[in-house]
Amino acid sequence: MFTTFFKELRGAKVPVTLKEYLTLLEALDSDVARYRVEDFYYLSRAALVKDERYLDRFDQVFAHVFKGLDLMSEATTAEIPEDWLRAVSALHLTEEEKARIEALGGWEKIMETLRERLAEQKDRHQGGNKWIGTGGTSPFGAYGYNPAGIRIGQKESRHRRAIKVWDKREFKDLAGDVELGVRNIKMALRRLRRFAREGAAEELDLEQTVSGTARKGYLDLTLRPVRRNAVKVLMFFDVGGSMDWHVRTAEELFSAARTEFKHLEYYYFHNCLYESVWRDNARRWSETTPTWQVLHTYPADYKVIFVGDASMSPYEITHVGGAVEHMNDEAGAAWLQRVTAIYPHAVWLNPVPEAHWGYTPSIGLVRRLMEGRMYPMTLAGLDAAIRELMR
Repeated sequence: MFTTFFKELRGAKVPVTLKEYLTLLEALDSDVARYRVEDFYYLSRAALVKDERYLDRFDQVFAHVFKGLDLMSEATTAEIPEDWLRAVSALHLTEEEKARIEALGGWEKIMETLRERLAEQKDRHQGGNKWIGTGGTSPFGAYGYNPAGIRIGQKESRHRRAIKVWDKREFKDLAGDVELGVRNIKMALRRLRRFAREGAAEELDLEQTVSGTARKGYLDLTLRPVRRNAVKVLMFFDVGGSMDWHVRTAEELFSAARTEFKHLEYYYFHNCLYESVWRDNARRWSETTPTWQVLHTYPADYKVIFVGDASMSPYEITHVGGAVEHMNDEAGAAWLQRVTAIYPHAVWLNPVPEAHWGYTPSIGLVRRLMEGRMYPMTLAGLDAAIRELMR
């Protein structure tokens, strides 16, 4: 069974290694988790999952391999833990429903019958009022109705009368294709790190202090510059128009980036990059910065990140005078080509779902100008973009 579990996880693209699998088996041999499904669940999750984006996928595989009828053939040879089967039914059942339980012979009778059914039943059953299955009125199974029910292999409560619910999938919002939150963005941006010690000596160097004190015979405090992320980032944010739909996502990315990078510079643009950008949207018409000045101020070792939906008229990219808000002297494509020529590490993050990119011609144009380095604004997309920037 555990080999099947390992193979199913690998088949679901959960990056589980053989070493992690052997660690799980070693923990089981040491009786870390014996009879409680919850104990085994948390043990296997801790041993096999090292990236929280795969937690939901792990839960689905776990449910498929160990829950419902897939578990029954093995359950017949193992002790059924009382904690699996007994719960505080008084918290979930009305007085009338409690009376029905007593009419069936009480809790002990139901548990005895469940053991018998587990021993007798050999395959899946649909409907009916006896066997463990789905869609019936048996006290055991899923997607049916019985007020004294034991739910086995069901994703959620339908009548809110089951004594125990197994399938929770508490981390389903952490899959790799969901939109980002500030915490998730920070976790992804931490890949974009290259530490260096620079600036004033303010941090105690414990190793050198101990060495110097031992050598000199008196306390010799040694200080050193604080170790900081030396990566320098230049960000361009598209604002206004269709980007109004994605303000929250852009704000989360900006907030996370300001926390993670000491060397961060940012500017705003609308739709496509042109001859000027700005730092304050309230003064975008009166206080702009020439784009040429930006490109000459920050050297080529900066990592450049564009954030925008790239959704506009193709003329805004390809033609002089195509901009919607002013008469641009050069096509937006020319400016994007200058950026990619100066900065070898540049990417474009797009909040539009990748499945929809093909419906907007301008997205394809921008993607080609960025030499294919456009990524969706998801956890997986941001991770791929960071890997590109660190090449």
